[in-house]
Amino acid sequence: MQTNRQPSGKPARNLRSAVRAALSMSLIAGALCTTHAAQAATATSTLTVTAIVASTCIVNATTLSFGTPTSAQIRDGNIDSTGTVSVNCTKGTTFTLALDKGAGALATTARRKMTGGGTTLEYTVYSDTNRQLLWADVNTPAIGGSGTGLDQPITAYGRIFAGQAVPAATYIDVINVTVTY
Repeated sequence: MQTNRQPSGKPARNLRSAVRAALSMSLIAGALCTTHAAQAATATSTLTVTAIVASTCIVNATTLSFGTPTSAQIRDGNIDSTGTVSVNCTKGTTFTLALDKGAGALATTARRKMTGGGTTLEYTVYSDTNRQLLWADVNTPAIGGSGTGLDQPITAYGRIFAGQAVPAATYIDVINVTVTY
């Protein structure tokens, strides 16, 4: 039987020492990893996230233009036209729209007055195609709806009353549009 000897004649003691040293290192490394894993910890919390969406409305209106009727056309018959009031309200927000009497002297919501040429031209604005329901400060039934978050166009039906004899001029009035929500 032959033993494994080093040239110096010593048995493979160095090999055993090397194996022991490697095992010791492995055990130490394992212990360090175990110690590190045992020291790891976690903590938790919560993050509260909030938003407040306000109810808002934006209102815009186009010009209600009656064009260029002649004095004879106004005398002989009503002159009708339309404009648009656009409302954009937060989704689910209920709203109503009102129109004041305008800036003409002695105007009412039933007989608004455009001025020009030193005189007035009477007209009014309705909320329906048949021009039966006045669009006024207080409406019965109320003109409005519920917001969608998008522009909602609402037609304003205007009428210049027949039977007026007025001179040639540019006539104008300004009506305040109010959205209540």
